Amino acid sequence: MDIKDKILKIVPEVTFTEQGDTVAVVPLASFRKLAEALRHDPEDAMDFMRDIVGMDWGETLGALYYLESTTSNRRITLRTETDNRENPVIPSVCDLWATAQIKEREAHDFFGIIFTGNPDLRRLFLREDWVGYPFRKDYDMKSNPLNMTNEEDDDVAPTYELGSKGELICGKNVVFAPEEFVINMGPQHPSTHGALRMRISLDGETVKRVDPVCGYIHRGIEKMNESLTYPQTLALTDRLDYLSAHQSRHALCMCIEKAAGIEISERAKYIRTIMDELQRIDSHLLYFSCLVLDMGGFTPFFYGFREREMVLDIFEETTGGRLIQNYNMIGGVQADLHPDFQKKVKAFIKHMRGIVHEYHEIFTGNVIVTSRMKGVGVLSREDVISYGATGGTGRASGWSNDVRKHHPYGVYDKVEFKEILRTEGDSFARYMVRMDEIMESLHIIEQLIDNIPEGEYRVKTKPIIRVPEGIYSQSVETSRGEFDVILESHGDKSPYRLHYRSACLPLVHTLDKACRGWKIADLIVIGASIDLVIPDIDR
Repeated sequence: MDIKDKILKIVPEVTFTEQGDTVAVVPLASFRKLAEALRHDPEDAMDFMRDIVGMDWGETLGALYYLESTTSNRRITLRTETDNRENPVIPSVCDLWATAQIKEREAHDFFGIIFTGNPDLRRLFLREDWVGYPFRKDYDMKSNPLNMTNEEDDDVAPTYELGSKGELICGKNVVFAPEEFVINMGPQHPSTHGALRMRISLDGETVKRVDPVCGYIHRGIEKMNESLTYPQTLALTDRLDYLSAHQSRHALCMCIEKAAGIEISERAKYIRTIMDELQRIDSHLLYFSCLVLDMGGFTPFFYGFREREMVLDIFEETTGGRLIQNYNMIGGVQADLHPDFQKKVKAFIKHMRGIVHEYHEIFTGNVIVTSRMKGVGVLSREDVISYGATGGTGRASGWSNDVRKHHPYGVYDKVEFKEILRTEGDSFARYMVRMDEIMESLHIIEQLIDNIPEGEYRVKTKPIIRVPEGIYSQSVETSRGEFDVILESHGDKSPYRLHYRSACLPLVHTLDKACRGWKIADLIVIGASIDLVIPDIDR
């Protein structure tokens, strides 16, 4: 049955908008009923919640819910809203999708929406004493002196429930009980790979609970986008997951191009795809090096950097950058390939294929590695789907979630490659997925490098780009999983709302599930195997 017909059969009052993406507009009173029906559909359950996007539509506050079936890969977007700006209430769906808990916190943090039934509505990125909700359109940016008024209440989160008469009841939910022994790890701990703090409840050396504390480098990028033109927004994507700079920017460019009706050349598509795969190799090599170092190894750490330098040299010759690339542009790429690009890429492929055995000889087969990683930090297939943990973390648990396969873009539909899947779901499986993906990326590039078509590397665009009114989205497979760009335009030269679906926010949310019952020393290995980049979380 068509998804629209299925929705209308459940809730006949639903209407659909077709400006850009197809969006089902659901009355608030029927939203929970529809969410439950779609989640538990026996034929084609929408069991993967891609994202929840808080919205301010002026008169109303609400959210967009992006759902996908892992069976058919069919997608649908739901919209629900409330006209009560003083007390905006939407029922929580965190009992249906585990990832909704942290994403409802994000929408609550920025828009003040109260998700009844969510047991933990603390602010996620902003301080607990932040005044107001800065993503609302009527927010006064001068209204917020940062007074340190509630430092002692840091461990207490408000909860909200609906009473028997529909009234809103606010209680208090203690995150950690007073008798628990809680230690802080970070925000400057070297193994967090950035400014991430974790509060860890311990029973001796055994982890009872992990509470990630985010926002130490939150920069308000999504809010900044609302005052930037479309070309100006591009530079900020490189600074999210900086090890997926090409890929994240690729998603934003494609979203704007799709919305504005800009068709890029085949040459630009080939170049973008090759760069994405070089970026994936670059990222996975750094993943290997950091994992080794977190486990106390030193020599293999330099192996990863040795080969990664070759990739960065290739980037630098064409883009001028090594970490921040600034290369993908609306309409194509900013410059054509360096004359030595193809020669150096082919030399790197040959070198990498001939050297990768050293990685496995010194590290993969090491008895210390296998004893510390195999069977440690297991996430089941059901866990990773419910938490929305995409990328290598999800595929290590048997979940086929590769955007390149299920929703092809660039020229991924023209190449042959395997989606690397394992079923163990442990730290070792997550490591091996990345190592095998390096070889598949080489295989993809190999098929493209001698077949790059001639033509323009960038088509001409108007000096001022205006996107037609509507809601648009685009997803890509970054080095850490699915990254989505969600754009609402009102026809202006700046986006009304530009949201990024972080690949790493669901990953950090899995830490509590993966680490419970393991030793605190295991937490370091589990965290390293999950592969977090903190600016992608904080945005």
